[in-house]
Amino acid sequence: MIRRAIASLVLCLVLLACGIYLGAHPSGLPGFVRDPLVGDSDTRVVNEAIDRVNSTYYRKISKKKLADSSIKGIVSSLDDRFSNYFTPEEYKKFNQQQNGEFAGIGVQVTGVAEGLHIVTVYAGSPARDAGIKVGDTITAVEGTPLKGKSQDAAVSLIQGRIGTPVKLTLDRDGTSRTVTVERATISVPVVESSERTVDGDKLEVIHLDQFSSGAHGEVAAALKKGIKDKVKGVVLDLRGNPGGLITEAQLVASQFLASGKIVTTKGRAVASRTFDATGDPTAPNLPLVVLVDHNSASAAEIVAGALQDRHRAELVGTRTFGKGVFQEVLELSNGGALDITAGQYFLPSGRNLGGAGVDTGAGLTPTVQASDNAKTKKDEALDKALDVLAGKVS
Repeated sequence: MIRRAIASLVLCLVLLACGIYLGAHPSGLPGFVRDPLVGDSDTRVVNEAIDRVNSTYYRKISKKKLADSSIKGIVSSLDDRFSNYFTPEEYKKFNQQQNGEFAGIGVQVTGVAEGLHIVTVYAGSPARDAGIKVGDTITAVEGTPLKGKSQDAAVSLIQGRIGTPVKLTLDRDGTSRTVTVERATISVPVVESSERTVDGDKLEVIHLDQFSSGAHGEVAAALKKGIKDKVKGVVLDLRGNPGGLITEAQLVASQFLASGKIVTTKGRAVASRTFDATGDPTAPNLPLVVLVDHNSASAAEIVAGALQDRHRAELVGTRTFGKGVFQEVLELSNGGALDITAGQYFLPSGRNLGGAGVDTGAGLTPTVQASDNAKTKKDEALDKALDVLAGKVS
């Protein structure tokens, strides 16, 4: 009895050891056993390649690193600069940034093929002190090229702990330079408003920096103040606005629309959804002009496009960016996440602002073209928007 028990124990230990080994080396299993345990042949060959590189390559590379690289390769093969894979470490940092635990350099950016194009440099920011200007493109961070990275991934490399330095490579008109900037907490008002008098009429200018959480409340507060001051019309300035939350786009547009469609989202794995005006608008009839430029993107284009399609506002400025897709963050079992393009959005007229697939599209074309003159350093686009608005209230 004792010998039989010992033999059974030894057999169990051997089987356990074999199971652990074959589980980590699926290529050692016969096909008829491997297929139901490991998955289809396409998945199996990926695991096999990781296993072979891990065991054969001349220097040791962890399976974790190989798995991360495999996922990055999958996302890269999509040829979609809006999609990205966050490793567990990167995703942790991304969440810390979202919770305000990390600091930046004080710029507003939009993603381009080469990296991050700077559309705003905030007054009193470390970036301003370092000589960074609107029109510069950040092409590398600490020597790491940004080409091919999504905007979120690129921005995450710039942000970090307060007081720590970050080395940036900048390009302007083909000339490259490197600057070191010290990170700091950046406090930027999402909404700035002012009142102007044109041809005897008091007009309000509301600049919305981005569609972050609560932005619609700040827009509503600015509108209420303007109405109390008896303004005759509003310029909604969305220049340099890279977008943000689609729900905020819905709520901002709802300040000017009493009812009806604002945007529809469609995706292969997500249910189609239409976002309508929520009712009880703050300024449903106040004359309105929306000011845009090439850096107005995503949620900014949703609002401008909805107001244009619904004949609620006239667009002034230059052609917008042309982003017609949205992303979802999908958490993975390893602690990482996919920030991946999940679908497209469509304006009330049915048009999509993007190009083929995830390519940059035509964007919105303003009724009145206007841009600043770099030589005069005057805000000529805003002046034109105010003139157009004044013509509507007179």
